[in-house]
Amino acid sequence: MKLKLYADRMSQPVRAVIIFCKKNGIDFEEIRVDIAKRQHLTPEYAEINPMKQLPAIVDGRFKLFESHAILVYLASSFPGVADHWYPADVFKRSKIHSVLDWHHSNLRRGPTTIVRNTVLAPVLGRPLNPEAAAEGEKFLSASLSKIESIWLKGNGRFLLGGNQPSIADLSLVCDIMQLELLGETERNRFLGPYKEVQQWIENTRNATNPHFDEVHKILMKAREKLQNLRLKGANNEGGESDMKRTLHSRI
Repeated sequence: MKLKLYADRMSQPVRAVIIFCKKNGIDFEEIRVDIAKRQHLTPEYAEINPMKQLPAIVDGRFKLFESHAILVYLASSFPGVADHWYPADVFKRSKIHSVLDWHHSNLRRGPTTIVRNTVLAPVLGRPLNPEAAAEGEKFLSASLSKIESIWLKGNGRFLLGGNQPSIADLSLVCDIMQLELLGETERNRFLGPYKEVQQWIENTRNATNPHFDEVHKILMKAREKLQNLRLKGANNEGGESDMKRTLHSRI
């Protein structure tokens, strides 16, 4: 039975799982759950994931949510997945878990908080929240600094000194990619001081292309439309309503 993946590609963790599946030849059915339309909050989806978040998978009778857990499961259960993604060596594997555990309470709180409280706030019907965005900037800056000084320390091209990407590389890079929604100027303001991080992002992208670029197309399209709608909103009072309609029609 084909793996079912419940997804909305606007979600960073969803993109990481999709790219992983495509890169490793894992056959799956992508079932769209539209976050903008609140489909993830329906009783039907709650039967798949009672936390009502994305992504989630169903593999036969087995259900699983949380992207890190899903990546671990896929890397461990499907044949043909190269060892570098989730090594058999328990020491290397434990190091990857240390990065993933750190990710959720640190880097994850950066891009998501900034984007939700700035460019996405109007389309979500929420007021701009500069204080929350500033807090997100602190998490982002501290996290990028730690990535460079700890996780990218060494001669490898990827986290933990690796010469090939792991599930940790893919998970963290997809999170940072959410900054694309801010536009080039703001993205560069955040990432500009971190040259090693920028190179690592490019290394991960190259290692997983063409799938990386294909899965991120929706993000680039959203960035362009958000930029256009912000310009329109600055010139007329209907801009915010137009932005909301655009989000619900799939940015």
